[in-house]
Amino acid sequence: MKQTVVPSQYLQIALDIARRIAKGELPEGQRVYGRSVMASEYNVSPETIRRALRLLSDMKVVEVKPQSGVVVLSADSARRYIENFEESADVRALRQQLKDLMAEYADLSRRLSDTVAALMKSRETFAAADEPFPNYEVPVPKDSPLIGRSIGELKFWQSTGGTIVAIRRGQTVILSPGPYAQLYGGDVIVLVGSPAAAEAAHRLVTEKEVP
Repeated sequence: MKQTVVPSQYLQIALDIARRIAKGELPEGQRVYGRSVMASEYNVSPETIRRALRLLSDMKVVEVKPQSGVVVLSADSARRYIENFEESADVRALRQQLKDLMAEYADLSRRLSDTVAALMKSRETFAAADEPFPNYEVPVPKDSPLIGRSIGELKFWQSTGGTIVAIRRGQTVILSPGPYAQLYGGDVIVLVGSPAAAEAAHRLVTEKEVP
């Protein structure tokens, strides 16, 4: 969207006077009203009018004559001033737009940096929850004394610290076996827990004496 930049008062007044000259409302050779009259007309200070007329004088639109006032010099110069002013206004608008975009970019960069920092902090805090629990497989020997015993009877969790999430039996997988599920020779226990829990489960199924 194109930005609108409002120029200073004296620039607006100079532009208005130039437009009046270009339209013929103030013909060449005519004396322009005094600064006090124009200040009243535009509702600004005489100093603002002086600056506007000085600008037009520099562009050869009017001539400021000491003790004689201001005389219109050239309608062509007025038209060129208007064209230059519009081009300058476009440049000012583009500069303002660039300034606004840079401010938006700085704000977006700050917000992006804050979001990344918060995300990293959150990931560090909840890394353990985000990562899957490690799982281990513990084969049950065919001569294990635990064959025929149920998980509840063995107090598996209390004995090992690991939780059985599945039992793989040949081509069959028993998910979330309950406390009454029995172990068979050749079963593979799938548990989650620490490495120490996996080692404890391996000792449990290979012990020669039933606990």
